Amino acid sequence: MEELSKIAENKVKSATSKEEVVVKSLWEEKACVITFFRRFGCAFCRLAAKDLSSIKSILDANNVQLIGIGVEELGVEDFINGKFFDGDLFIDSEKKCYTDLGYKRFGMLSIVSALATKTSRDAIFKARSENVGGDMKGDKYQVGGTLVISKGGKEVLLNHKQDSLADHVHPSEILKSLNLEAEIKNDEVEEEKPVTCNEVTCEASG
Repeated sequence: MEELSKIAENKVKSATSKEEVVVKSLWEEKACVITFFRRFGCAFCRLAAKDLSSIKSILDANNVQLIGIGVEELGVEDFINGKFFDGDLFIDSEKKCYTDLGYKRFGMLSIVSALATKTSRDAIFKARSENVGGDMKGDKYQVGGTLVISKGGKEVLLNHKQDSLADHVHPSEILKSLNLEAEIKNDEVEEEKPVTCNEVTCEASG
């Protein structure tokens, strides 16, 4: 709860409507997953956004809102047009939430070594293979994290702070924190149903 009290009265701006909202309004009516991105042009963040979007249907079915917050408007249009993230996007241009939550900020020298870690190298390879693009524009030094919050802000179910540039919480951990880990297994079973055909039609059986 301490994390929420630190950011509850902060304001963020919708990336689409440009409306300013108080952060606590994001969890007042629904449980929510809030991811604080680095930059919208960051390839690592685009990968993380795609991963999170893969569980959007499960979150929707269980009345959980998916939210992303970035540090600046720079690159947000490309991020939206690239369809990397299926949730609602907001901007914290003053980085107040990032500061209040104690999110890490790299320096000019430390970021070079951070890019050389195995986690970063693996993420760079994956970003290239998935053709997510990206650029080096904007604030390169700030990293974020992910909060999973119960409806009404009664409990922080998961609090992940990025330690490195490509350190993102896995979607399965998010589902686990919401007691929804069985849902992803059900999705996999649904996808793997055997297909039977007759002369008229084909359908999944099971």
